[in-house]
Amino acid sequence: MKPLSDCKLYAFVDTAYLHGRAPEVVAQQLCDGGADLIQLRAKTSAPDEIRRMAEAILPITRRANVGFVINDYLDIAREVGAEICHLGQEDFFDSGNTHVSQLRAEQLKIGLSTRAPTQAERAINAGADYVAIGPIYSTGTKPTAKPVTLDYVRWAKMNVTLPWFAIGGINLQTLDAVREAGATRICVVSAILNSADIAKTCAEFRKRLG
Repeated sequence: MKPLSDCKLYAFVDTAYLHGRAPEVVAQQLCDGGADLIQLRAKTSAPDEIRRMAEAILPITRRANVGFVINDYLDIAREVGAEICHLGQEDFFDSGNTHVSQLRAEQLKIGLSTRAPTQAERAINAGADYVAIGPIYSTGTKPTAKPVTLDYVRWAKMNVTLPWFAIGGINLQTLDAVREAGATRICVVSAILNSADIAKTCAEFRKRLG
């Protein structure tokens, strides 16, 4: 995979938005559309099922030189050879971790979610390889999460030096405002997965990001 600093479009194979499509088919479409990173997010799936999906997706992302991210399941990320594991604040800190070096295995990178400057600073001090900033807008992906608004994006632009990705409610209509606030990297879930042509929509985001 390319360096995280060069990654612009972070896409998802989220089982809540597959609509009957096979995860590996969606992963291929995301690769065809120019995604730099693809996260497997399966909140309601059993670990064995997540492992099977990951094993089907990884050869596709490897061929495309796209970074593969496993959400939540560090052990699965290690076992299948994913490049990255993404964890929430609670998953990481509430489990007693203080630094990602406690979890790192070989070249595995760790990304952390953040919802406020204090969380971002804590994640940076913990050695995260990247942080997610959001949710910027209300999103069906996390319906109970309060939007952090573009103010957090502006703060991140001024204060975060490691790679960071704006996430939450970003679509082709809100993208310009997010970019104007300072984001150069974004995560997109439903705006791509709910589209009629995943590869085409993904490519449009990639084009708009430059």
